[in-house]
Amino acid sequence: MITTLIFDLDGTLLNTLDDLHNSVSYALKEAGLTPNTIQDTRSLLGNGMKNLIYKSIEKSSSSPLSEKDKDAILDTFRNHYSMHSADKTSPYEGIISMLSKCKERGYITAIVSNKPDFAVKDLYKSFFSEYIDTALGETPDVKRKPAPDMVDKAIFQLSELHHRTISKTECIYIGDSEVDLLTAKNSQLPCIAVSWGFRDRDWLIECGATVIVDKPEEVVDAVSSISMNL
Repeated sequence: MITTLIFDLDGTLLNTLDDLHNSVSYALKEAGLTPNTIQDTRSLLGNGMKNLIYKSIEKSSSSPLSEKDKDAILDTFRNHYSMHSADKTSPYEGIISMLSKCKERGYITAIVSNKPDFAVKDLYKSFFSEYIDTALGETPDVKRKPAPDMVDKAIFQLSELHHRTISKTECIYIGDSEVDLLTAKNSQLPCIAVSWGFRDRDWLIECGATVIVDKPEEVVDAVSSISMNL
C-alpha cells in the first residue's frame, strides 16, 4: 500500500522557470555573454544549478571559458537567484488543491530537489509547509539526483518525523523530467511523470515514462491506481 509521496519541486510543484531564466540571463550579461532563450533554460533544468550555468555558458559563448570564469558566473547566478527566487515563482494551477487532498487522505509527503538546499527550504516555507512534511535540496554531502541518495535521506527524515520505519515499497516518486525518471528507477520506486513542467509528454514517453498525468488533479487517482496494482 502506498503511504508516501516524494515530489520533485521545479517543474512539478512550482513554476520556477521565469525566475531561474532571469537569474541565468543576469549572470551571463554580467560576464559579457549574450543570454539564451527561455526555452534553452527550460531544456537545461533538472540537473542542478552548476549544470544549468555551465550548459548555459556553452550555448552562449563562442569560445571555451576557464573553470574559474565559469565558477564566477555560477556565483553571480546564485547570489542573484538567492534574492529573486520568488519574484514570479508560484505553484502550478491545481497544485495546492492536490496537496490538500493528499493531506486529507493521510499521505506522508516530501520534496526532493537538485536546487540548492537554501532555496528549497525558502520556497517550501513560502508555499508548502502546511501540506508537505519535509523538503531537502542539494548539499555537498549528499549525491544529487538521479542518484538515490537524496530520496533515501528524505525517507529517513520522514521515518523519524512519523516515528516508524517507512519502507520503499510504500513510496512513489513524482516528477517532470528524465532526471526524475532515473531518480525513481535508481531508488527502486514507481514513478508518476507530470507533463505540465519542463519536459513535454512526448519526451517523457521517449525517456520511458509509463504513468503520465496531465493535470495535478489526476495525481491522487494515479497514486491509487498504482497502489492497487502493487
